[in-house]
Amino acid sequence: MMDYLQRAKFFRTKKRLGQNFLVNPDVISDILDYAQITKDDIILEIGPGVGFVTEQLVKYAKKVIAVELDEEAIKELQKLQCENLQIIHNDILKTDISELAQGCNLKVVANIPYYITSPILAHLLGEIDDLNNKNRGVIKDIILMVQEEVARRIVATEKSSAKQYGLLTILSQFWADCSIIRLVGRRSFYPAPKVNSALVALKIRKEPLLKLSDYSFFRKTIKGAFAQRRKTLKNCLISAGFNKEKIISAIQKMNLDENIRGEKLSIQQFGELSELLK
Repeated sequence: MMDYLQRAKFFRTKKRLGQNFLVNPDVISDILDYAQITKDDIILEIGPGVGFVTEQLVKYAKKVIAVELDEEAIKELQKLQCENLQIIHNDILKTDISELAQGCNLKVVANIPYYITSPILAHLLGEIDDLNNKNRGVIKDIILMVQEEVARRIVATEKSSAKQYGLLTILSQFWADCSIIRLVGRRSFYPAPKVNSALVALKIRKEPLLKLSDYSFFRKTIKGAFAQRRKTLKNCLISAGFNKEKIISAIQKMNLDENIRGEKLSIQQFGELSELLK
């Protein structure tokens, strides 16, 4: 087993890019196990860094497309010299994933800078009202390394702590079946981040979680409901410009307490609320 830590220390990591390289071989092998990679699979690896996961992925996959922003990391990746590795020097948020796929379905493996987790998820999944998102259309599964706190938000329900359940929860679960694969301690990375991490699996849904008459209106409803955490659902929606009488009537029809907060409603209840308000 190669000593990833020693190799990582040779590389000058960049704080501004949020670089923390995964150096724990057990976690790397868990990623490979959960991804269930076969010779038919095309893998999109986001943020491969110096290629510790990449060099394992290329052994099992038909092809690995590695999208990396850092020029120095690219030089390291090029040393792998694999025929089935395509390296793309670009920002993933500016990359059209559907174009990379060329008509194939991709599995995504990503160890991404934590400060752009939400934008990357929105880029991969599309927004809630983006029914025919081109990127999501070519992705089968996503295995994502995120901050543990973010992982808890992705898999939260209305029964979770209020801090965890919110817009990121609904976006993730609207388009994917989400689960936490395992927790990953900070020592698994170099340099060690200040927070613990978790590996999350997202299995893409063919259809959105809910059938609604107006998805943009639903998105507006949940945005309004979570805009001011300390306020009741009713007051949040009033502040967001919804009609007060309609809000009161909808809350009564759904047999909800009039002082309920948004984070106590399930995603299905939000769907019902949105239809009633409309």
